[in-house]
Amino acid sequence: MPSVTVKDVNQQEFVKALSAFLKKSGKLKVPEWVDTVKLARHKELAPCDDNWFYTRAGARGVLTKCVHRAFVDFLGGSFPFDAASTARHLYLRGGVGVGSMIKIYGGRQRNGVCPAHFSVGSRNVARKVLQALEGLKMVEKDPNGGRRLTPQGQRDLDRIAGQVASANKKQRSLQSAI
Repeated sequence: MPSVTVKDVNQQEFVKALSAFLKKSGKLKVPEWVDTVKLARHKELAPCDDNWFYTRAGARGVLTKCVHRAFVDFLGGSFPFDAASTARHLYLRGGVGVGSMIKIYGGRQRNGVCPAHFSVGSRNVARKVLQALEGLKMVEKDPNGGRRLTPQGQRDLDRIAGQVASANKKQRSLQSAI
């Protein structure tokens, strides 16, 4: 049976599973300021999800509570999710630094009656997420610049992707039995 990689599974399900793994392990060092920070200059509000740091250390995802979907679309998109999405991005494209991460988590800045423009994400948040992943030995500095996944980090991500794939396979078999 061929092995399952991060590229083979749904990204939202993978990010949820990886953020749950990071939270359950308890090893990810979360800064004290995570409940008060705004994630970018173009955001009007701080994220409503209490566990957003675990998720960004994945991808832009689904809101869990507190803000209506139409209101988020009115603000210019969804809230970015963190540690898991960053690890997934490093899996797909190694050698990514803080500068690349702030572009990934950037978005549309609304300027009232003036035209909207692109605005980058928070440099401090991107740096702290990468440093937290370095503390877990999932990420290391690349000699060519930026950061990349360690072999241990890649093994962890592939293992979690395999768990997500097997859970999806079980769910599909249960639905076909009905």
